[in-house]
Amino acid sequence: MPKTKDYYEVLGVPRAASQKDVSAAFRKLARKYHPDLNKDDKTAESRFKELSEAHEVLSDPKKRKLYDEFGPDWAAYQAAGVQPGQARGAGPRGGAGPRVEYRTVTPEDMEDLFGEGGGFGDIFGSIFGNATRGRVRQQQPIDVEGPITVSLAEAYRGTSRTVELPGGRRVEVKVPAGVKEGTVLRVPGLRATVNIAPDPVFTLEGRDVRVPVPVPLHVALRGGEVAAPTLKGGQVKFNVPAETQNGTKIRLRGLGMPDAKGGPPGDMYAEVRVQLPVPMDDRTRKWAAEQPV
Repeated sequence: MPKTKDYYEVLGVPRAASQKDVSAAFRKLARKYHPDLNKDDKTAESRFKELSEAHEVLSDPKKRKLYDEFGPDWAAYQAAGVQPGQARGAGPRGGAGPRVEYRTVTPEDMEDLFGEGGGFGDIFGSIFGNATRGRVRQQQPIDVEGPITVSLAEAYRGTSRTVELPGGRRVEVKVPAGVKEGTVLRVPGLRATVNIAPDPVFTLEGRDVRVPVPVPLHVALRGGEVAAPTLKGGQVKFNVPAETQNGTKIRLRGLGMPDAKGGPPGDMYAEVRVQLPVPMDDRTRKWAAEQPV
């Protein structure tokens, strides 16, 4: 999988950090570097991707153990079926003890070792017959399996990732607009499962999204127009009915996630967050004092 910086350094947490501390550090930094909140900072998107990838691994206990044991190669070991602690003597990040390496040897590798004329093919041919050798040559390499983490904005508009497979080969994975959490994308040599990182502004609920919208108290009482951010960028204006209660969800059709298969998009729900006037003027303070408790 992609080579990255040390995940603990990316999130700014010690290696002994708890799962709670890892998630808290990610949320804090994700709000700081979210691309939609840093449109003038060209480095924000790449920084947010690093944060998402680090959180995706360190927030999963099994993946974190593999990462602690094998470092940047953790995904290859996971694809090979290696369990944490299975490789004896391989301490965290190549610590004390010999580092155990796993590698799939192909028939072509064996031919290079033993020669074209007699070796791998003759060994198998002498045991199973010449037909077996032909079938061995036709075996296809096993796909590497691993996650690809994208931001919600990237899942909305589509993106791509360049992934480095074991052996140094690079493949490009195209992530379609409207991709769902858990979707498996296939390219030669790779099966990538899409993870959508938590967003500091929007909450994804199927194809729908929910976004909190601050509404002044006087607008909630008498009604009026307010604006909400959208996934595609910019804002949309909508009317808040008079006497709207705090927490009310107002449906904005078609502003949710698109459908990767061409179906109708989801909706966006603006969740009303009533804001009290602070500081209050004398008239508002008097009105509040006159209300029954």
